[in-house]
Amino acid sequence: MPNSRAFTHIPVIDISGLYSEQLSERQQVADNMAAAARDVGFLYIRGHAIPQPLIDNLISTSKAFFARPMAEKMRCYIGNSVNHSGYVPEGEEQFYGGKIDHKEAYDVNNDLPDFPLKRPMLGPTQWPDTAEFKQHIKAYYDAALDLGRLLFRGFALALGLAENTFDDKLKNPPNQLRLVHYPYDPQATDREGIGAHTDYECFTLLLPTADGLEVLNDKDEWIDAPVIPGCFVVNIGDMMEILSNGRFVATSHRVRKVKEERYSFPLFCTCDYDTVIRPMVAPAPGVAADKYQPLSCGDHLYAQTIQTFSYLKQRLARGEISLPDASHQASSFGKLRDALESE
Repeated sequence: MPNSRAFTHIPVIDISGLYSEQLSERQQVADNMAAAARDVGFLYIRGHAIPQPLIDNLISTSKAFFARPMAEKMRCYIGNSVNHSGYVPEGEEQFYGGKIDHKEAYDVNNDLPDFPLKRPMLGPTQWPDTAEFKQHIKAYYDAALDLGRLLFRGFALALGLAENTFDDKLKNPPNQLRLVHYPYDPQATDREGIGAHTDYECFTLLLPTADGLEVLNDKDEWIDAPVIPGCFVVNIGDMMEILSNGRFVATSHRVRKVKEERYSFPLFCTCDYDTVIRPMVAPAPGVAADKYQPLSCGDHLYAQTIQTFSYLKQRLARGEISLPDASHQASSFGKLRDALESE
C-alpha cells in the first residue's frame, strides 16, 4: 500500500458544509473526507439532513419484521425475487474463507417495477405483505439515497474533480439497503457476526444500533468503530478504490463480539449498472499506472454477489447463470490479509 494506515480510531466529520451554497465550505468538507478516505478508509459523518423520525420508523419496522415466525419471513426469501431483494436467512451468505455469517437480513433494492432494461440487480423489489413495511423502509431508502448523492459530490471534490462528475451516473443505480439483524446469543459473544470483507460498491452509508463493527489497519489490528449517536459510518468500497486510482483504499472490516441484539442498516452506494468504472485521477504514490483495469459497475456487483449467496452459487453450479466476463474473485481489493483465512 502506498500509505501506512496505522490508525487507532475513526475520524468524525461534520458534513453540514456540503449543503452550503459556498463552494469553499463544500470544499473544506471534501478535504476532510479525502484525508479520512486516504488514511483510514472509514469515517463517521454528522450534520446530515435525514430526519430522526425516518430512522426511528426504519428501526421499529425492521424489528417487527424480524420478530415474525420463520415461515412468514421465508415467504419473502431472496431466491424468489427477480432483482436480488427479500429475506436472507442465517447461513445464506458466506464470505471469504467459507465462513457462515450469523445474522439474518432483508435486502431492499432500487424499486423499479417498469424499468425497461433487463439487468440481474434491477427491477421490482420484493416487499412483504404489509403496506407499513414498504412505506417506512422506502421513505428511509429515498432519504438515504439523496444523502448518498450528496456524498458522491463530496468525493468528487475530494479527488479534485468537478463536483457534478458523478451526477449523470446516478440515475437508476442498483443501490441496496440491507436491514440486518444479529440475534442475541450468550454463547456467541466471541464469534463473528459477519466475516471480514470489503464492500463491493463505491461507498457504504451505515446506520448501526449497537457496537460490534471492527476495522483492520495496516498493523493487522482490529480497531473498534463504536456507535456514535447522530452519526452514520461511511466506508470506501472496491469501486471507489478504482475510481480514485488507489488514493482511497477499500478497508477490510467485520462484526465481532455481538454481546446484545444488534440491528444494522447499510446502504451500498454505487453508480448506474452499465457505468464503466475506471481510474479518474492519476495513480496514488507507489501505485502502478496499470494496477486498476476498467470494469462494469453492475457486472462487478453481480459477480461478487454470485460468489457470496448460496442460492446464486447453486444456480451457477447448475448452469442457470454465469459469472460476467472479467469477474474479480472475492477479496480482490483492499487489504484483506491471508491471516484472516486461518483465524
